[in-house]
This record gives sequence, C-alpha cells and structure tokens, in this order.
Amino acid sequence: MWRQARGPLAGVVALAACLAVLAALSGGSDGGNENANRPDRAFLGLVAEDAFGKPGAYRRENLDRVGSTGVGLLRQTFDWARIERIPGRYELSFYDGYIAALARRYLRVLPILFNVPSFRSSAPADPRHGTYPPRRAAEMGEFGAVLARRYGPGGSFWREHPDLPRLPVRSWQVWNEPNLPAYWPSGPDAAEYVALLRATGRGIRRVDPGAEIVTAGMPDSRLGVPLRDYVAAMYAARGAGAFDALAVNPYGLDAPGVLGIVRAVRGIASANGDNPAVWVTELGWATGGPQSAFRVSEPRQAQLLEQTLLALARRRDQLRIRGVVYFNWRDSTPYAGGADFFGLYTGLLRLDGRAKPALSSYQRVAKRLGLLPH
Repeated sequence: MWRQARGPLAGVVALAACLAVLAALSGGSDGGNENANRPDRAFLGLVAEDAFGKPGAYRRENLDRVGSTGVGLLRQTFDWARIERIPGRYELSFYDGYIAALARRYLRVLPILFNVPSFRSSAPADPRHGTYPPRRAAEMGEFGAVLARRYGPGGSFWREHPDLPRLPVRSWQVWNEPNLPAYWPSGPDAAEYVALLRATGRGIRRVDPGAEIVTAGMPDSRLGVPLRDYVAAMYAARGAGAFDALAVNPYGLDAPGVLGIVRAVRGIASANGDNPAVWVTELGWATGGPQSAFRVSEPRQAQLLEQTLLALARRRDQLRIRGVVYFNWRDSTPYAGGADFFGLYTGLLRLDGRAKPALSSYQRVAKRLGLLPH
C-alpha cells in the first residue's frame, strides 16, 4: 500500500513527481522514452514468406536472422486450399514444422485464413482473376475451428510437443484486402465480408472463447472500394460484434500519412459506438520495381521505416494499436502469373540476401522500444 512520505523523503518524492509530470508533458527526452511503457514483444512483426516456404537450413538461417531484429511476430497465410485438399481431410504437417520453428525462437504467428479450396469456393464456372470467398461462410468457421484445435490454447500441437515454448495462437486474421476486386472478384461487398467474418469468428470461438478475431488488412487503394467507405459499410452491416480488432494495411507516403489512415478508421469505429484495437498488418516502401508513389531510395526507406514505426509505437495507447507488421523481410520476384509491382521490393533484405539500411533501422526501433538489448 502507498503511504504519504514525510520529512526529507517528502521533498524527494515531490521532486520526482514534478519531473515525471514535466517529462510526460514534453514527450520525454530523445533518448528513447518509448521504454517507459514497453510494448509486448509481439508488437513488432514482419511478413517473411520465403522463410515459411523453404524449410530446412534456409528456413533456420532466415528465422535466426529474423529473430535478431527484435521482431516478436510473423504474419503468415494459412492456405486453406493447401491444407484441405480433400473434403474433410486436413494436412497440417508443413504448418506444424513452421510453428515449431517459430516457437523455438519465441516468435508468435498471426495467421491469415485465406484461399478457399476449389470445392468450397464461390467462384463461377468462368471465374474472374482473383481469390473468391467460400460458397458458405460457415465452412470457413469450420476451418478456423480446426486450426484453433491444433494451435490454440490446449491445442493438440502443444500437447504433442511439450518440449517447445508454449506460444498458442490467440489472434486470427480473416481474409486479406476484401475491399479490392482481386480478393473479392464478384465485387467487394462489405456485408458479405461481415458475414464471413462473423461465421469464422463463431467457429474459432467455439474452441477458444478468448480468441481475438482480426479483420482482414484493408488498404486505402484506388483499385477497390475506398477504405473509409468500406469500413463504414462494415458497420452499417452490423459488423461491430463480428470482430475484436480492425486491421489496416496503411501504405502511406510517410509517417503522418500512415497515422492519418489509422486515425481515420478509429474515427469511423468511434462514430459507430465501437472501440476496437487496431492492427497495422502491412506497410512498407519499395526500393526498386515499377515507378510508384511508394518507391524511394534505400536510405529514404530506412528513414521512413524508423520514423513511422516509432510514431506508431508512441501512439499505441492513444490509438489502441495492437501491433505493426512490416512488409516485407526480403525482396522477391513476381508471383506465378502475376505482374511486377512495388510490393516485391519493400524488403529489409535485397533479393540476394544482403541487408538494406532499413534492417538496421528496424533493429534501432526494437532497441528503443526495449525489445532488443542495447
């Protein structure tokens, strides 16, 4: 119990209190006041698809290197079509190996439930290019329940691997960028997405009532429904009870641009009487590829990364930011059948594995936040 100080000690306590107030009002010194309220280790995340896709020595070496950055979480697609190739039969051995590799390094995962098997897809006989949602939303809830029973609290994976650090999955992201036609080819429809979100969350929570249901990461892109309009339409479709956290992919020109997007979605939520957490599940700047507003020099990429991550970290309580995931760990080549675009060049590493200056910036942020030893 706190007791009022008396005598000489009272002056010391009063001086300390005054200094604390002054520090809070001034924003603290430049020496890293972020440490005064250290975030959870999983606050900083990365997308590292190449480490996922190449098991063995390559994965081990890359995850060791990823772990040295101060990252605490990797965001990874859990490919439904790959997992359920035959109706009702789920093949998770590849994912088991990946989860084990992360757990050994005390890394958590944010799964993205995505890519429906053809026999469960809503795609017509002559589909447009893109990834269609399931024909029946409840089937994705069943898929989510399968994953939660395997990797959630009390999951069979952890019982079978008692030697591993126990890091059950508690947060689940449902779909990716549904406000873009590429990921909802029948035409982006917020009400349809809310139905999918609600059904998936219901399935997961039957297994883990305390699970966090995260919306798909949504960009503010001219290629689809504007972000603000889409989020407003989700609330109009009674989406508030269907999720715990809003996720955005706020690609912006700089830190103020990214923060502006986060504030905008928080404002829409507040106007609808909701106060969800916010996940920033993708952001980044390219150092090559086609001309784009997000293409910059390597030094500028490093500067933008550091400024933006620190700006988000400073406001994580004010804006209820749960975590920030940088895209991408490493540059990559165009996807099969896909076109070249800026997102292939946003890596902290070049295609040959050499570090860009942004890697050091990421590590500096982690140190300032107390997530890496100084």
